[in-house]
Amino acid sequence: MDNPFSDEYFMRMALNEAMNAFEQDEIPVGAIIVSNNRILAKTHNLTETLTDVTAHAEMQAITSASNYLGGKYLQNCTMYVTLEPCIMCGGALYWSQITKVVYGASDPQRGFKSKMDSLHPKTEIVSGILAEECGELMKAFFKRKR
Repeated sequence: MDNPFSDEYFMRMALNEAMNAFEQDEIPVGAIIVSNNRILAKTHNLTETLTDVTAHAEMQAITSASNYLGGKYLQNCTMYVTLEPCIMCGGALYWSQITKVVYGASDPQRGFKSKMDSLHPKTEIVSGILAEECGELMKAFFKRKR
């Protein structure tokens, strides 16, 4: 039997978080962290709400999952995020030693890949999961802003 907990399954949950951000007039990025098919953290961008430029979805998820686990390392965890993490978030993911990062839409201008070759050497990176849907939500947000 196929595993129902696929990358697409969890990315849809991250996309739901991104939609929550969109509705709150936050840049629509959602992130979840999973370990053994169990969700440890689920959040979205909160930079406007918290008036904090570091309140990206990834940073919120890292903090939440670390608190839940009672430790700073996210080994045996996977982050699903709707947009390629920025350099700040890439650095935080590096230090967290997260096992896997799965992202939807690429961000050629601000994504970590524009400045970093990879995250932690042991971190697996998967890109392009539901990329079109994730990208369309971002485009709709910025179109609404203009």
